[in-house]
Amino acid sequence: MVPSTARVVIIGGGVMGCGLAYHLAHEGWTDVVLLEKAELTSGSTWHAAGQITHSTSSYGLGKCVGYNIDLYSKVLEAETGQSVTWHGCGSLRLAYTDDELDWLHQTISVGKGLGFPMEIVGPERIRELHPFYNLDGVKAALHTPDDGHVDPAGAAFALAKGARQLGVKIIRRCRATNVTQQPNGEWLVETEQGAITCEHVVNAGGTYARQVALWSGYDLPATSMTHHYLITDTVPEFLNLDKELPVVRDDRLVSGYIRMEQKKGLIGIYEKAKPNTVWEDHCPWEAENELFEPDYDRIMPWLENAMDRMPILAELGITREVHGAISHPPDGNPLIGPAPGLKNYWCCCGTQIGIGWGPGLTRELARWIISGTPEINMREFDPRRFGPYADQKYQITKAKEDYLLRHEIPFPHFNRLEGRPVKPSALYEECKADGAVFEEVYGHERPRWFAPEGMAAQDIYGFRRTGLHDIVGAEVRGVRERAGIMDISAFTKVEVSGPQARAFLDGLVANRLPAPGRIALTHILNEAGRIELETTVVGLADDRFYLVCAAFFEQRLVDNLTFALKGEDVAITNRSSDWGAFALNGPKARDILAATTTAELSNATFKWMTAQEIAVGGQKLWAFRMSYAGELGWEFHGPRDAILAAFRAVKAAGKPHGLVNYGSFAMNAMRMEKAFKGAGELTNEVTLPEADVMRFVRMDKGFRGRAATEATAAKPLRFVCVYLEVADDGKSDGNGGEAVLAGGKQIGTVSSIAFGHGVGKLLAFAYVKPEHALPGTALEVVIMGVPRAARVLAEPAYDPDSLKPRTDAREVAQA
Repeated sequence: MVPSTARVVIIGGGVMGCGLAYHLAHEGWTDVVLLEKAELTSGSTWHAAGQITHSTSSYGLGKCVGYNIDLYSKVLEAETGQSVTWHGCGSLRLAYTDDELDWLHQTISVGKGLGFPMEIVGPERIRELHPFYNLDGVKAALHTPDDGHVDPAGAAFALAKGARQLGVKIIRRCRATNVTQQPNGEWLVETEQGAITCEHVVNAGGTYARQVALWSGYDLPATSMTHHYLITDTVPEFLNLDKELPVVRDDRLVSGYIRMEQKKGLIGIYEKAKPNTVWEDHCPWEAENELFEPDYDRIMPWLENAMDRMPILAELGITREVHGAISHPPDGNPLIGPAPGLKNYWCCCGTQIGIGWGPGLTRELARWIISGTPEINMREFDPRRFGPYADQKYQITKAKEDYLLRHEIPFPHFNRLEGRPVKPSALYEECKADGAVFEEVYGHERPRWFAPEGMAAQDIYGFRRTGLHDIVGAEVRGVRERAGIMDISAFTKVEVSGPQARAFLDGLVANRLPAPGRIALTHILNEAGRIELETTVVGLADDRFYLVCAAFFEQRLVDNLTFALKGEDVAITNRSSDWGAFALNGPKARDILAATTTAELSNATFKWMTAQEIAVGGQKLWAFRMSYAGELGWEFHGPRDAILAAFRAVKAAGKPHGLVNYGSFAMNAMRMEKAFKGAGELTNEVTLPEADVMRFVRMDKGFRGRAATEATAAKPLRFVCVYLEVADDGKSDGNGGEAVLAGGKQIGTVSSIAFGHGVGKLLAFAYVKPEHALPGTALEVVIMGVPRAARVLAEPAYDPDSLKPRTDAREVAQA
């Protein structure tokens, strides 16, 4: 029988569920029950290929991978006595094109910051490492010598055994049948053997995760896709090898991987056409160790390429065909963290590469559950990155898209176009007609950049500078010299109102709340003092506040507000979709706006960082005098049916003044020039002192996380955010995650980097050890694998005294 109570119940006994049980126990929580409907690993885990590589351009995922390889190769078997069959054979990721080679250089830049052993090697060295691969057309490869693979079931069994040894209860052949939240906030997990009441419930259901989530009203965004790998007969050439060949990842021709499996060959393929979904509505509960008949028609072109690349496999038979289901979220990243809108319901699922990614991710989830925050930035894995817009149709469309992209070059800012637009703003068609290239942010369509007249509106990708560099530069200069207009409707927009709204919000945010008609920048923290999000707060009235933050944080903001309520008379209204917004910035902004409104716009009447409700183009909107571009400017917010007419009126008024459209790429370049920290700097990894944003904090008031903030500030900081000027080679600008060096040693990592077109400098934010944070300190940043000189700056590169947003052009000239 199951126990009647537990602190945590984990549903699912694959590598993710076992990994979380193991890490919860190692973090000190052992009142944990793991439920598995069949036998451990009987879902997707048992048929995994079991590979793991240091080759990743994601800094956060890289931290997990490094931990995982150490765990498998050095720790787990010694701790538990359970064999994981670690094969430390290393890996080669091949590059056939310049873009693929650039990808490898970017990976090196990130890998150095993580301390990973890796190098780019030429064909001669590849041949030494792997004498049987056809290298026709191969330029180079990334060699990661400490990579390897494990027995998937053995690894999961070892994690489970380690959890059991510390007191976790694992119950097999016990299917969960329902999960409901009780009025007191606890969760009731019903099973075939009885019910368990718990504080925390974790969905580690793998291919069952979506239907498990639906019990609690959550449409979890993941779809099961099928993937093939094949094992050949014994390879005669392998019989006398004294060591195992490295895994070869051939993204271009094989769209997959080839490696040794004992003395046989293993070929894994992610085909580039007709991806296959299964169990879209319901994964059969009776499914166990389920495989599907191979579909050779689907994979044949890439299988033929594999045989051409490894001719020694071409004449051999196939002894085993593995065609199994793997869970794919819409963007390919796992779902690790809080479920949206459900307190103490956690996701530990959607992981395509459970063996390779799982242990590190589950360690961070265990820390998140126990202490309220993980130790690494989990933004790319947070389930709250998707909202209700990610319905089943969207999930299936995007899962197929993701499958086809699994072995494509992960260009920076790669735009996934399938199934869009989902949530076009009221200004979408207007911007589209002007040549906007859009990106999706939390379902919203936001302009990235605008194609010049006569140029087709399409994405331009590259790890180095492309023609987009000059296009974005023209947008920035248009704003800096004249004025620019941008659709910012994607921003999260939430209203908090009611008789107790001020007291409620004041106890949550770190800064003092603004008076009516005023604007303040502040942060919401967790109890550990880590940053949940940054938000602008506008005082619309004494009992009415309007919060604006990045689109990505919409659900996080709503949940932080909702879960903080303790019966106060407060209403929380999410206006993110039914309100629109646009920004007007630049030295001509006042002249342009004056032509569309009768409101008084002088500095004396409409001061910087104040808000007024005014008519623009005959439409009543809230106007906020603020500027993320660092110029004289306003933001306008209001209902969708009013925002379009106002936008058109401002555009028409701006035409004689040379008004330009600009997008998020130009906006990012300008915020870097102004040294405005963004989502890349303000993460759950860091505290306010470490982010160097204490000027937005009032320690003489109470707020969530205050005690932890005070404790952090009172002792030496782990690291601190610095603002850098980096040497510009005129060719590449970096993409974030790059290593920062001092005296040749890694002392930090870049969080954001972009070229500042207004100042002609390459600028970055980075977290470094405090002893390297003094202005003027000389450092190096590794970009595309090459160290470049960098210097810590003391002030913004553009308008360091912030005169431009506070005044008009005449007053700046006089100042």
